[in-house]
This record gives sequence, C-alpha cells and structure tokens, in this order.
Amino acid sequence: MTDQRQIISSHLRTRRDHATELTQDYVEAIAELERQPGGCRVRDLARFFEVSHVTVNRTVARLKRDGFADAEPYGPVRLTEQGRALAEFARSRHEVVFRFLLALGASPETAAADSEGIEHHVSEETLQLMADFCRQLNPRTEPQQLPDDH
Repeated sequence: MTDQRQIISSHLRTRRDHATELTQDYVEAIAELERQPGGCRVRDLARFFEVSHVTVNRTVARLKRDGFADAEPYGPVRLTEQGRALAEFARSRHEVVFRFLLALGASPETAAADSEGIEHHVSEETLQLMADFCRQLNPRTEPQQLPDDH
C-alpha cells in the first residue's frame, strides 16, 4: 500500500508542477523581454513561444488575474513585484539545473534545452543536491541557497 501512496503522491506533484510551469515560463520570458528596448509586448511573447496572439492574450489575462503581471490593451506587459519574484525563483532553478547538466558533461545546447523542462519537475531537495554538487566541483563558486518556494 505504501508504494501505491508514493505513486499517487508523485502523480499529484507532477500535476501541480505542470500547473505552474506555464506561469513560470511566461514570467521568465516577460522579465527577459522587459529589458529589451520597447519592453515586452504580446507580439514579442507570441514570437518567443511560437504561439498565436490569442494564446498569449489568454495567458497574460491569467497572469493579471493571479497578480503576476499588468497589461493594458496594446500596451506593454509588465511584471508585478510578485511576478518578478516568481521570475527570479524560476531563473534560479533553471540556472542550477543548467550548471548541473554542464558539470555532468552535457553540451551547452543540450543543457539549455534539457534544463528548461527539468527545472519545473525537480524537487527542492534534489535541486539543493545539484547546487551542492556543482559547488563541490568548483569550490570558488559562492554558496548558493535556493530561494523559498512560491
């Protein structure tokens, strides 16, 4: 029975992770695009994710509803303080996984592609182990404490 509970728990965690994956991807992209001249617009996100404007508009509406972004029709999309915090949290996770994959010998291209998916599904415990492993390989790296989960 314990194995059954572990399987169910694992499935529930994966479902929860999928629910936040899109939000994290969007806030990361908005944070990056906000730094570009002209800021972040719906058309920029549509190009970035290779999706339609309608898809982006729906997602941005959810981000607004959940307090992660502000946007006016035909205006730039901006992260709220909560959105910026989530973007930093996601970027930090991505960076740990990316560095870990590089340490294992993955090419930068492979590490970049793989870390994009892994970052959303790895537990805090495993992520901390990855960060510790990288620090052991390169002790000059500043100690990295992962941000609190959001």
